[in-house]
Amino acid sequence: MESIHDSNRSSRPPEFPASEEGHLNWKVGREEISILACLAIISLMVALDATIISPVLPVLSTDLNADTNQSFWAGTSYLLSCAVLQPLIVALSDVFGRRGLLFISLVFFTVGTVVCCISNNMTQLLAGRTIQGVGGGGIICLNGIITADILPLRQRPAYTTILQLAFAIGTITGPVIGGLLVQHGTWRWVFYINFPFAGAGLIIAPFVVKLDAPYRGLKQRMKRIDWVGGFLFIGSMSSFSIGITWGGIEFPWSGWQTLLPICLGIVGIIGTVKWLKHAKHPFLHLVLFRDVSSVGGYICAFLQGLMMSCELYSIPLYLEGPKRLSLTITGVGLMPITVSLVPVSIAASLVMTRSGHIRWAIWSGWVVTAISSGLLILLDINTRTYAWVLIFLVLGIGQGLILVSCSFYVQALADAEESSFAASMYAFFRSVGMCMGVAICGTVLQNQLRHQLEIRQLPLDIANDAQAFIFSSNTSSLSASYLRDIYEAYIESLKTVFETLLGVAGFGIIISLFMKPVDMNKQLATAHVLRKKTSSKSNDNSNNSGTINEQGSTV
Repeated sequence: MESIHDSNRSSRPPEFPASEEGHLNWKVGREEISILACLAIISLMVALDATIISPVLPVLSTDLNADTNQSFWAGTSYLLSCAVLQPLIVALSDVFGRRGLLFISLVFFTVGTVVCCISNNMTQLLAGRTIQGVGGGGIICLNGIITADILPLRQRPAYTTILQLAFAIGTITGPVIGGLLVQHGTWRWVFYINFPFAGAGLIIAPFVVKLDAPYRGLKQRMKRIDWVGGFLFIGSMSSFSIGITWGGIEFPWSGWQTLLPICLGIVGIIGTVKWLKHAKHPFLHLVLFRDVSSVGGYICAFLQGLMMSCELYSIPLYLEGPKRLSLTITGVGLMPITVSLVPVSIAASLVMTRSGHIRWAIWSGWVVTAISSGLLILLDINTRTYAWVLIFLVLGIGQGLILVSCSFYVQALADAEESSFAASMYAFFRSVGMCMGVAICGTVLQNQLRHQLEIRQLPLDIANDAQAFIFSSNTSSLSASYLRDIYEAYIESLKTVFETLLGVAGFGIIISLFMKPVDMNKQLATAHVLRKKTSSKSNDNSNNSGTINEQGSTV
């Protein structure tokens, strides 16, 4: 009788040609295009939802009678649940299949959206945002896994550009749309807008994501899930992330409320690693961290997420505060980042696919990012529009290069059968970085703003909610000179944030120097095989190696 292991191996697709020419001549089919289009739709939704709420927070907190800390958690609860559950969702998808977990993630996201729409108090809203985060995290990590299942590594940068761009566009345009909705409607529209995307995903995904995994009975499937390791990791990461997130914002860093969850989280993570070394079916693949280059790739993912979230948090404060722009115009002011990020991402992806080299994009991306961080330090009240637009363009170039290169670098380092897990691990570290970025930026800004206000003998309570003050100051009768003093304090505080980002970018440059060359001409090896309809034309076409027909036999 054939063992499960053997059946897994036999169900894997035939190998791609090992030559470079064979990889370059591979052509995408209709089934792959359909899957990529579906993933792009839901990626745009998730990215939009992650950032659209930022300009709405002052209005939302007023309407729901929330204090500063509760408003802070409206965004953070989403990022936390989005990050910590990703590895477990990946493990479940490996056992129960990609399509089922993608559909469940969409259901979670939709249910969370409904809860947010009908919320009448902040507790209900936080519950909805947490549920949304579970679904959003599943969608993010499954994007990387599914594309790794259906596309060879050499072609992956070119064809997954659509997903990267959808995510980038949603991330950058979120504040614009949020500002428009809150100015011309109700804050609930920032959640209503998700329904068309969610509905499309729920309808399309079951029909186009036809990835077949080796059949196992329910009992066998349950045995292959590392429940102990999964819950240890989730609990540990949640505890650590909560402590880091509210440290210096809700509670002082030296307080037991901050130190206790951080320490418990660290101990739990160490315990999780020890457990994974001896687990029969570990839900986290420690082999992904086999050398310095692999670790460096994931560190870069973390740093990129951290910097992106810091920039999306701090730059709107500069535009809405010292520059006195409206919510809508502030969103428009962020568009130069997208304008440069999108074409640079496309160009870099095509060059990586054609040349087979990745490190050039990582190195140049970090250098440009460091330059843009240094330029951000120069911003002040009198900076002309063309100057900050140019700075934002440079920022987008750097982020675009890093965004598309690091993901494929860690996939190229991994063994062929581990490539999908490498993609999901990249998404996890980037999500954790975004979560930590909000916390770090908030802490640095709040502490420095309090110091700057004290120097100028201004009310210190402004630092407790920098966003809310800016929102209220635009409709207040405060004198121009008084507001200018306050905004000078904002400028000096933001400079400290940007100096911190410059240090992070410098660290990214150092890390990238230790990354070794990688080979992108890897064979596609996955147990989750794309099902295709057979035809005489497709049988003659060698480009779709690794597909199965509707009856499940290998083509």
